[in-house]
Amino acid sequence: MQLSASIFKAYDIRGIVPGTINEAVAEALGRAFGTLARREGELSVAIGRDGRLSGAVLGAALKRGLLAAGIEVIDIGMATTPMLYFAASTLCRSGIQVTGSHNPRDYNGFKMVLAGRAIYGEEIQSLRRMMESESWLLQAGGQGRDVNVLEAYRQRIVGDIKLARPMKIVVDCGNGVAGASAPGILRAIGCQVSELYSEVDGNFPNHHPDPSKPENLRDLIAALKVGDAELGLAFDGDGDRLGIITKEGNNIYPDRQIMLFAQDVLSRVPGGTILFDVKCSQRLAPAIVAAGGKPLMYKTGHSLIKAKMKEIDSPLGGEMSGHIFFKERWFGFDDGTYAACRLLEIVSRAPDASAVLNALPSSFSTPELNVRCAEGEPHALVEQLLAAANFAAPAVVNPIDGLRVDWPDGFGLIRASNTTPVLVLRFEGHTPEALQRIEAAMLALLRSVKPGAQIDEAAH
Repeated sequence: MQLSASIFKAYDIRGIVPGTINEAVAEALGRAFGTLARREGELSVAIGRDGRLSGAVLGAALKRGLLAAGIEVIDIGMATTPMLYFAASTLCRSGIQVTGSHNPRDYNGFKMVLAGRAIYGEEIQSLRRMMESESWLLQAGGQGRDVNVLEAYRQRIVGDIKLARPMKIVVDCGNGVAGASAPGILRAIGCQVSELYSEVDGNFPNHHPDPSKPENLRDLIAALKVGDAELGLAFDGDGDRLGIITKEGNNIYPDRQIMLFAQDVLSRVPGGTILFDVKCSQRLAPAIVAAGGKPLMYKTGHSLIKAKMKEIDSPLGGEMSGHIFFKERWFGFDDGTYAACRLLEIVSRAPDASAVLNALPSSFSTPELNVRCAEGEPHALVEQLLAAANFAAPAVVNPIDGLRVDWPDGFGLIRASNTTPVLVLRFEGHTPEALQRIEAAMLALLRSVKPGAQIDEAAH
């Protein structure tokens, strides 16, 4: 079959409907994934879909493909990606979510779990090869059943979370699928919830459901200014990431969220290893050490972080992109709703929730920046940067994922994105002067290997 190779990303499959993602692709994926699942002794696969307009049609095609491969399909219907992960943690061990995540509304795609692990990289390429060659194995015996997991999921969270006092919050779901479940769960743990854009609408008529972008948080900040709510929460399109806004309108970025979560988790798991990606603040590792934990910086990518956490038995991990992974008291997958509940549990112990969040260590930093490149160019440029990097002490070079250089007063990062042909840049300084110095040093190095580099703000 003819496929666009570009849809097979590092951690998922994603493209534009109907150009590169359509019913034929979804059905072929079902056949190929079903074949791989059976090879591993997996006879059941859960499927779900987010609120995108193409979700129902793609989900039905995916189901046909899985059934043709002889799989028992557990269809959870329209649900967040974490609810699909929940199904694949409690009802079976494999699952596929039809989701375009935070991409524009004409996109859709598939996030996959096979035999309890998020698949990525080479495993996704092996699916591509099987789909192209149509070398799947079809067999009889496939059957489907519909299961609503919302009640079991809600009970699991409500049974785990204990607020010290009721809290008043504003929640902006951006017309993403979290609107159908998150506000109700937040009420069930004891919050008074004021809702913005909870109606699931794949046209995203109000703003895009991506809380990593400041322009998508304006309405939430405005609602906090006029009401008496203590905090604002925002979810992304498929509900696996969380944005947090204080009463005064400050955005608490994910690396600062991890500081707070680490303090809490380490009070029960002393000495635990806390995982975070190379984009996170230099302030994070010392905060983990101060709380009695072992910090471990690792490569960016939610599938990579989840796999590493499993390998080293880490109780908590997180990424600057907003994916937070709780293994302690939870299943180890990223879940915006569950992270919101854990946050509220912690800050409810204090009289002023915003004061707790504002007190977390912070620095001066750039937003995520991108340099557009030709297909295949970013990784080659990173190799050149690593070869050319010759920073005098006390600078420390870390090549785990691109080039990260840490100084005593800040850091610079240039890495290749695994999902689009861009370089990803991020700079941080303890003072504005340090930030300026570090940014200048890193950009000078970049322009020595790519003279015409155009720096843009990341468009997720």
